[in-house]
Amino acid sequence: LAVVCKICLMCLIDVQIRLTGSGSTQCSGRVEMYHSDTWGTVCDDSWDLNDANVVCRELGCGTALSAPHSAHFGQGTGQIWLDDVACSGSEGSLTECQHGRFGTHNCGHGEDAGVVCGQIRLTGSGSTRCSGRVEIYYNNTWGTVCDDSWDLNDANVVCRELGCGTALDAPQSAHFGEGTGQIWLDDVACSGSERSLTQCQHRGFGTHNCRHSEDAGVNYVQLRLTGSGSTRCSGRVEMYHNDTWGTVCDDSWDLNDAKVVCRELGCGTALDAPQSAHFGEGTGQIWLDDVACSGSERSLTECQHGGFGTHNCRHSEDAGVVCSGEKTFYYYLDFADSTDAQS
Repeated sequence: LAVVCKICLMCLIDVQIRLTGSGSTQCSGRVEMYHSDTWGTVCDDSWDLNDANVVCRELGCGTALSAPHSAHFGQGTGQIWLDDVACSGSEGSLTECQHGRFGTHNCGHGEDAGVVCGQIRLTGSGSTRCSGRVEIYYNNTWGTVCDDSWDLNDANVVCRELGCGTALDAPQSAHFGEGTGQIWLDDVACSGSERSLTQCQHRGFGTHNCRHSEDAGVNYVQLRLTGSGSTRCSGRVEMYHNDTWGTVCDDSWDLNDAKVVCRELGCGTALDAPQSAHFGEGTGQIWLDDVACSGSERSLTECQHGGFGTHNCRHSEDAGVVCSGEKTFYYYLDFADSTDAQS
């Protein structure tokens, strides 16, 4: 009953959100909410980055760069819907955060709250969705990131932010070509655990001593399972690197290595680590040899190996995996079929 009531209340509230005001864009502006058939503003009392992050996420605008106070984007009119908003930052909507009741406040429109959200993309020559020159959208303009101190920790934050898994490397010196216009960040120093590049230490937006010949990039290695008799969760292990799919040699290939592949692909645990091209021989590149995983790594590229493209193998030694994910799925189907037959 409590769940039903909660759902009903949410339906009755029916709140929409938008960013508007002077100098606003799709991802920056004065925060306004639509409630009771009326657009109204949010008061800036206790307004901070946690609150702004919820708004940015709700609007699909990435991560908050700042949480302006004092009607930074101009004063709204009419209703002030929320005051004393206190988000943890993990909420799915601003209405899920702690706040006073709708319409209860002690504010004037000179205290209207705003947000500036930041978006990130990978672009440039030879770029893919998960590799390319790093660019950030700020102040209505796309700009690049300087490679001073740029490393794997920084690249891993970018990959995580874009849903691209683990970074292979952090190319410098405009590896994906030189950008144009603004250089937004320099001396980026991420620990690697941040949710967004803008949460890492840096010199400040637009403060740098760089040229576009120093534009930073990221590279990500993709994995797939393929070959004869393969399924989504079993097959010959192949990696996409340098714009080319290639295989992995079975020298020292074992269950620990297979565990990492299965985890990386969301396929459960490893049941077997077939060798000798069990799923058929691949063609072209052999990317990895002498892979030695402990089994706890997040990505196959984090395991010890001989270096990309360095091997003494043939495709008759291509490595494979059999993961539990697909097998468990088939067991579930068999169980369901037998239950239906009995009924």
